[in-house]
Amino acid sequence: MSDLGVDIRFGGPGDVEPVLDFWLHAAEGTDRRDSPGKLTALIERDPEALLIAELGGALAGTLIAGWDGWRAHLYRLAVHPDHRRKGIATALLAAAERRFTAFGAFRADAMVLHDNTLAHPAWAAAGYSPQPEWSRWVKRLI
Repeated sequence: MSDLGVDIRFGGPGDVEPVLDFWLHAAEGTDRRDSPGKLTALIERDPEALLIAELGGALAGTLIAGWDGWRAHLYRLAVHPDHRRKGIATALLAAAERRFTAFGAFRADAMVLHDNTLAHPAWAAAGYSPQPEWSRWVKRLI
């Protein structure tokens, strides 16, 4: 438990449905195609990738801290609207950064929507900034 009273733990198979429901309310909407199968596959492939923050045993925040063996990637930083600005995102990011440092990563990148201006100050306060040299190129596979 942190000084904030936040517990950070790894998500497991029993968290799949609660996390998917949580993202519907706490995460910025996009064209994502979330499914139990995809989240289960993440947990099976990397059991420490899904970080869950709890307050008093209740789900308060999430972060996917993906390590592909080469790069450290952050996705799905989401904090319940009733618990924002309490340090939960900071605690999740610190846990992810410790994970990445243990792998020898020298930087982490975060997927942050351009239009999610509510999130921009939180990422900036954590030391992250947009990288203007390049943009993300995407090809839909399905």
